Amino acid sequence: MAVDLEVAGALVTFTDRHGGVSAAPFDTANLGADTGDDADAVAENRRRVGAHLGGSATDPAGWAWVRQVHGAGVARVRSAIDGGAPADALVTDRPGVPLMILVADCAPVALVAGPIVAAVHVGWRGLAAGVIEATVQELRTLGSNQVRAVVGPCISAQHYEFSPVDLDRVANRVGPVVRARTVDGQPALDLRAGVHSALARAGAAASTDVDVCTYTSTDHFSHRRDGATGRQALFVRREA
Repeated sequence: MAVDLEVAGALVTFTDRHGGVSAAPFDTANLGADTGDDADAVAENRRRVGAHLGGSATDPAGWAWVRQVHGAGVARVRSAIDGGAPADALVTDRPGVPLMILVADCAPVALVAGPIVAAVHVGWRGLAAGVIEATVQELRTLGSNQVRAVVGPCISAQHYEFSPVDLDRVANRVGPVVRARTVDGQPALDLRAGVHSALARAGAAASTDVDVCTYTSTDHFSHRRDGATGRQALFVRREA
């Protein structure tokens, strides 16, 4: 059901689409409540993921989240009730506050900086707007300079045909490394390369990559591939 990692004492989990109860096209472990899926199914999926996560993340009511808007907003949270603000990243310096973001091709990025953790939703608009840099800066504002990153499953350049005008916009922000070609030779955005470039430019000390393409993986939801579909999640937290 998930990839579980420990990074400098923080717990990082990337879920996939398996192990839930949702019917097609949300089959089966859709965690997105605004996808058109049955609300009871989503609640059961979240309960099952909570049981897998354990600890402070056992009860989905305790997850902190944001209303993702494809921008560069960063929400500093101290408890789950702080969640729901329009932003694309969450940061907390409180142990026992699980942070969650939802994706279905965009890049989920966990940041760990001493006792501070962050979860970042990175689509192309957020990448161009500087959401990664803004989140790293927020970590530094809270007093930590050594930032480690984990990049989760996201769409690959080979399947991410992209407008040349928008590609220029992203390249102007994070560099030419984002320029790529699809399997058909069309202009493409290399989202993963852009994320790593932004992390390096922001001064992240090290990064790890769960190198999976959501478009080609039958284990993951992909909006570009399927249209109507579910959402997998990134969770990051410290228990103490």
